[in-house]
Amino acid sequence: MTQTAAATSAELGQTPAKWQGLALSVVRVVVSFLFLCHGLQKMGLFDKPAVPVGTWPSWYAGVIEVVGSLLVLVGLFTRPVAVLLSGTMAYAYFVVHQPDALLPLQNKGEMAALYSWIFLLFAVVGPGTYALDTLRRRRKS
Repeated sequence: MTQTAAATSAELGQTPAKWQGLALSVVRVVVSFLFLCHGLQKMGLFDKPAVPVGTWPSWYAGVIEVVGSLLVLVGLFTRPVAVLLSGTMAYAYFVVHQPDALLPLQNKGEMAALYSWIFLLFAVVGPGTYALDTLRRRRKS
């Protein structure tokens, strides 16, 4: 590829793979951190009372959110854990929010819907360049 062709492809918005992997890693870390805060809130942090231990489904969802978000945050077992988190948030949307109203804006389920779709994206595309999964894969090969 000539220098002119490289400049043209960059100008057309074709992002090099290393930047895509970095961007995906950054988004994964930020989303997991925010989701971790959501789970920790169920455990009594951030000025909310803790959900009583063993309460179905809230306490179990909180445990899944905390453990799952930590694993996704560091990029370990990202794909299967992201599937679990996506399903957890889909369950939360359809069981907790959707019965209140049809649309997410009306039923206050926007965050559950967004988390569900974002974690599904991580399950499909993987953790990005900077993740323990990537490091483990490199060491195996």
